Amino acid sequence: MDKKYIVSLDQGTTSSRAIVFDRTGKIVSKSQIEFRQIYPKPGWVEHDPKEILASQLQAFREALKAGGVSVQEIVAIGVANQRETVVVWDKFTGKPVYNAIVWQCRRTSEYCEKIKERHGKLVYEKTGLNADAYFSASKIKWILDNVPFARARAKKGELLFGTIDTFLVWNLTGGKVHATDYSNASRTMLFNIHTLEWDSELCDLFGIPKTMLPEVKPSGADYGISTARSIGGEIPICAAVGDQQSALFGQLCTEAGEAKNTYGTGCFLLANTGKQAVVSKNGLITTLTATLEKPDYALEGSVFIAGAAVQWLRDGLGLIQNAADTEEIALSVPDAGGVCFVPAFVGLGAPHWDSECRGMLYGITRGTTRAHVVRAVLESIALQVFDVVHAMEQDLRREVSRLCVDGGASANNFLMQFQADILGTEVLRPQIMETTALGAAYLAGLYTGFYPDLATLRAGRKQYEAFMPEYDEARRVEKLANWEEALKRDMYRAHG
Repeated sequence: MDKKYIVSLDQGTTSSRAIVFDRTGKIVSKSQIEFRQIYPKPGWVEHDPKEILASQLQAFREALKAGGVSVQEIVAIGVANQRETVVVWDKFTGKPVYNAIVWQCRRTSEYCEKIKERHGKLVYEKTGLNADAYFSASKIKWILDNVPFARARAKKGELLFGTIDTFLVWNLTGGKVHATDYSNASRTMLFNIHTLEWDSELCDLFGIPKTMLPEVKPSGADYGISTARSIGGEIPICAAVGDQQSALFGQLCTEAGEAKNTYGTGCFLLANTGKQAVVSKNGLITTLTATLEKPDYALEGSVFIAGAAVQWLRDGLGLIQNAADTEEIALSVPDAGGVCFVPAFVGLGAPHWDSECRGMLYGITRGTTRAHVVRAVLESIALQVFDVVHAMEQDLRREVSRLCVDGGASANNFLMQFQADILGTEVLRPQIMETTALGAAYLAGLYTGFYPDLATLRAGRKQYEAFMPEYDEARRVEKLANWEEALKRDMYRAHG
């Protein structure tokens, strides 16, 4: 039977998705399965790894069924994943010793502040990262310190660590492959992005045995073959990549200076800086890109809460039925009525890196309506992105002349237009917005020869929808001033 398709397993923070792509890079079919979000304490976020695996396998089966695709028709699988989220499991049984600790979780904030004070310079110089609870190292340490017998078992070589890509690949291959890629390794706070190796000094600093750590490979590489038991057939796994680097590759931002922003649970702005590891003076981090060979470097700014704020409007406040409703509701009022929302549910990410801040609605009056609140929440997403873009321009010493966008919330026309207005620059949305999954498909397809080369892929990706700025400068400055005032008040509340 002719092999016609690549399947991407796009394992995200709130759902697991599977998308089938054809030889032209078009979507044949897809499936999405949501799973539980677990909040044991304020600021703590966990997932059940078994639920993640089950939901991902279910999405795979449903996507194939929806497209009328058989396992025998699939050339390869590519895996894209939520980064930094930590799973520790038994090397022999595959059973996780604790829930997955999610990238959003802030339980190790206090510990990381001490690490930053004493070893922040060392961590940044080796990893390109700020010492923060966002990244994996302190989460692994927490599991080893708090799960009975975990540290002793880890020292004996009985436990394995992985980000979600590693956990999925290990399970798909029946425990034969324990590996990750450069992009995911670069988010652990244990990987030296200059030597491209696990760093012994950092492993000792966090008390993590190197025997727990996976082999590190390029994003497009041989990650083993799935077992018939795991996925219904033997399929080569030819890509593993962190979701944001996957989206950068899916946007084909493979040259220095090209940038994209993904609007997912959080927002993630990446700019390719080529072979130069740019040192940020503005609260950004340096990370590794997705490639089939030695990785390039990128500057990244991470916004912790974006689409998650829209979920909060739906699930927490009951103000909306569906995320898609927000566009019409926001457009039902001419502005946010002076309301400004700071979505610091788990602190503020780049460029502020303030773990003590919490969410705040500012500027509420008796005239404030549901529509004003919904609009303010959408605007807060774009305003956070503005802060990151501004910081990136300072580090790069040039303007970001256009911004490629993707992710679920980029389907919201109001949000994209407001983003263009507040940035004062062109925003480009591709026809295929599933660029995280597309990046993993491209990597797996290029590795196997299913896709011939980057030039061919670029030739097929010419259709974008452009949002051009419409605000006059006075309105833009007023909106930014209101946002800055809200941030100041939130930080003052947090720190006095």
